[in-house]
Amino acid sequence: MGRCLATPFITAAIIGAAVFLFSQTGFARFTGLDLQKSLLLAFALSFSSTVFAVKVFEERGETESYHGRTAIGILIMQDIVAVLFIALSTGKTPSPWALAIPLVLFAGRPILYGFMDRCGHRELLILFAMCVALGVGFGGFEWVNLKGDLGVLIMGMLLAPHAKSEELAKVLLSFKDLFLVAFFLSIGLTGLPTLQSLGTAAVLVAILPAKVILYFFLLTRFKLRARTSLLVSLSLANYSEFGLIVCAIGVKNGWIGSEWLIIEAIALSITFILASPLNTHAHTIYSRFATQLKKYETEKRLPEDEPIDPGDAEVLIFGMGRIGKIAYDEMRERYGRRVLGLDYDSDVVQKNRADGREVIQDDATDSDFWEKIRPGKVKLVILTMQSHASSMYSVERLNEINYTGLIAATAHFDDQVAELEEAGVHAAFNLFAEAGSGFVNDVCRRLDVCLLD
Repeated sequence: MGRCLATPFITAAIIGAAVFLFSQTGFARFTGLDLQKSLLLAFALSFSSTVFAVKVFEERGETESYHGRTAIGILIMQDIVAVLFIALSTGKTPSPWALAIPLVLFAGRPILYGFMDRCGHRELLILFAMCVALGVGFGGFEWVNLKGDLGVLIMGMLLAPHAKSEELAKVLLSFKDLFLVAFFLSIGLTGLPTLQSLGTAAVLVAILPAKVILYFFLLTRFKLRARTSLLVSLSLANYSEFGLIVCAIGVKNGWIGSEWLIIEAIALSITFILASPLNTHAHTIYSRFATQLKKYETEKRLPEDEPIDPGDAEVLIFGMGRIGKIAYDEMRERYGRRVLGLDYDSDVVQKNRADGREVIQDDATDSDFWEKIRPGKVKLVILTMQSHASSMYSVERLNEINYTGLIAATAHFDDQVAELEEAGVHAAFNLFAEAGSGFVNDVCRRLDVCLLD
């Protein structure tokens, strides 16, 4: 993972060289770019959108998958570098009091955690976050002549280990979306694009496939599988809102012309449009070109990224959350040790193993895994994953390998149940409907017993 985090810097250097070569051709707005300006633009273009990638992985239920964590790791490194650039771009000399920041943060963390424990949920939690971010983070760092943006980032990192951090991130999501919309609106108000600007943006978009190929090549060199490398590369197949911030700082400081801000905004918008269908069909793309892509894998790969052999298991349960654990325990009682659980989240795998369950870490959307399934050996596949798309993909792979056993799956809506049954699932259940029905039946049974007594 650590070596993979070096990819943004390698990407920036190569894109910078490409932009500088374009400047020598005299094409459109590239004319007059020296090496320093080319590197600044390449620095902006090397970023990929964290917001886009997180949304993609959340919709597919792959945030905790290996490729999801790898992509997020790269994006976090990019964001940290961007914030450091923003902090250094002010040209301010930090106050001597800045040296006391680590001590203050270390001593104040228990106090912040205590307030966070007592502030409850929703409104108070939001108010607490705003006070910490704007008051302590932004205001405190500005007071010692450091960029407030850096202070806000550090406060977020400080609160991340807290048990309520995930809840806090969810309640702040609407604010993040609002501020992001306002930021794009402010960029749009800077001026109208010209034909020359559109042509330059088109060139930047044309560079994007090279960026994706470069990421794929680098990740495979770092001993990742072709599948992981492709999924990560496609999630990074766009430009970033942080790139716009870098351009805005460059314009403000007079390092580049204001037209580059509009050009970058146009290129960013186009890449978002292009990246959406690519990521929607990412697993299908890999399945279709797996043979060709595997040629670029190294001879030895990272142990945590190797495909898993299911062995002699006859019952496979994908998704070892609450429903999966119950299904596993019931099937284990019926079929003994021939039941195998699978989940892409390493923490979930470890917790289940600690409870005595035989669970391995793998992804239902991993076509390499399905190649190792022996259709005649497996009698039952149970899909309890959160992502409906992952369930549908699994059914498609089972049909492709001529699986003749039974398939059961869970869903969240009636139309998803119908879609699963049409695809070949023998028993599909709406979790909410089944939970409600089971609850009512149990209540009636208990009340009837109580009334008879």
